[in-house]
Amino acid sequence: MNDAAGLRFRRQHRPQVITDELPEHRHKGTGTYSGKVFQVTLLSLGGFLLLPLLVIILILESPISPEVLSLKEPPVMTGCWEPNLKLREAQRLFEDQLVGPESIANIGDVFFTGTADGKIVKLIGRRIHAVTSLGKPPCGSREEESSCGRPLGIRVGPNGTLFVADAYLGIYEVNPTTGESTRLVAGGQLVAGRKLSFINDVAVTQDGKKLYFTDSSSRWQRRDYMHLIMEATADGRVLELDMESRELTVVMENLRFPNGIQLLPDEESVLVAETTMARIRRVHVAGLNKGGMDTFIDNLPGFPDNIRPSSSGGYWVAMSAVRPNPGFSMLDFLSQRPWIKKLIFKLFSQDVLMKFVPRYSLVAELHDGGVCTRSFHDPNGLVAAYISEVHEYDGSLYIGSFRSPYVAKLDLRDV
Repeated sequence: MNDAAGLRFRRQHRPQVITDELPEHRHKGTGTYSGKVFQVTLLSLGGFLLLPLLVIILILESPISPEVLSLKEPPVMTGCWEPNLKLREAQRLFEDQLVGPESIANIGDVFFTGTADGKIVKLIGRRIHAVTSLGKPPCGSREEESSCGRPLGIRVGPNGTLFVADAYLGIYEVNPTTGESTRLVAGGQLVAGRKLSFINDVAVTQDGKKLYFTDSSSRWQRRDYMHLIMEATADGRVLELDMESRELTVVMENLRFPNGIQLLPDEESVLVAETTMARIRRVHVAGLNKGGMDTFIDNLPGFPDNIRPSSSGGYWVAMSAVRPNPGFSMLDFLSQRPWIKKLIFKLFSQDVLMKFVPRYSLVAELHDGGVCTRSFHDPNGLVAAYISEVHEYDGSLYIGSFRSPYVAKLDLRDV
């Protein structure tokens, strides 16, 4: 053996030095073990947190009892319904000076509306004047709304007085000058065995002898309107008040969220927005067909609110949420899955749920036969949000809202 070979042999048998460092395979073994411990701990913590939630979900009763609801596939938004940005041409009036001007009426250049604080106000130029308050303060919270009052539909009668539908307090006739008010129908009273729990919109004949109004539900109040929409309760009605005899009768019942109401020119029938069903019904209130009902327009691309006449002989319909096609409609999806609706209302409040409803404002002009002649859109409700009514006057549309702090005005010459 030469010296070089002996040197190589000695190096192969050099004794190892013992240190605190572990071999590489021990590092790997320790890391794997720690990872498993972490995973087990994480799963245990998740289970610990999830178990009470599951128990709560199983124990808690859902406030709603929805049934499977069949809606037709939403219409494709083409032709008259083609999306556009025309509603964004509107300007906001009285921004942050009033909240929730649901419905609008005018006497000349003076406009009237009801607000979320229970007031009837008139808008003159750039000023707001209080006409009257139908309820009692305090106002502002959900709990106080029933005593404060919530004016919704508003109309001008033949004698220049205002007819106001308050969701809780009833139907009123109000003197627009003095503010003096007379209650014609008491909210909460029993009519044909069921309560007037959610009075919504009102219409009056040209001679002032008959008044028609919608009661959206005998089960749910206005402050629980999301419950009504999600449950799709068929307990809404159309009622008639004879102004001479003060007799109150039910004209039509078993409607799902009857909302806006509008008399037709012959005053033998009224159009009623059946919001949950995304359609407008024609209810016959006089003549040979009295007591009957048919469909004015079915399967709208949105959920209709108030209905008001247009200057061209048609009707303006406001929709604050749409059923996009192409696209995804959450309410259409949930209509076939009542168990998901129940679960949602166990976990979330109405205010939280409102944040998940996509905002999309749509105004449509409809003519006889339910023909759409034009529509104005504001995707995402950037300018006009939560719209509830379109009131036409002197070449402009005045757009009300059940939630926003302004009235929107759209000059029809701009679109």
